[in-house]
Amino acid sequence: MEITLEKLQPGDAKKLYEFEIKNRDYFEKMVPSRGEDYYNYETFKIRHEDLLDEQTNGQSYYYLVKDDNGLILGRMNLVDIDKSRNLGYIGYRVGGAYTGKGIANRALKLLLETLNKQGIKQILAKTTTNNIPSQKVLEKNGFKQISTSDEEFIMNGNSVKFVYYKWTI
Repeated sequence: MEITLEKLQPGDAKKLYEFEIKNRDYFEKMVPSRGEDYYNYETFKIRHEDLLDEQTNGQSYYYLVKDDNGLILGRMNLVDIDKSRNLGYIGYRVGGAYTGKGIANRALKLLLETLNKQGIKQILAKTTTNNIPSQKVLEKNGFKQISTSDEEFIMNGNSVKFVYYKWTI
């Protein structure tokens, strides 16, 4: 399956919302919930507009991972860009039906190939200690683990910590 990374557009709100609703339970097994309000469509549309504003201002870049039919398979975000330090923070998620197929790995590779155009020289990432697939995606793409938090928190009845990674050109 071929994939593409497409920058978030105004017309993506409805399909992205449907993607998030469909995959909510799956995502919340590995990452903290975005909260009930996130899943209200009117609120989602407002947040979508806010993301587009951030993207226009160069503060963040939001991408949809799509197949060759335009179906949303996941998303990848490069956020909190600090242009003075050429630094950004990565986040990504792939829908439950598409995991284990190398999609996150290929999407991250595509994103890293575009960074010179955006002036980003370093990316920070975090995942949870129980999210081994995400750790593998980061490591396959040259991210190095830099630390694990001391603080534990409970997510879905499990005690987890954050694991921090760094990638540098």
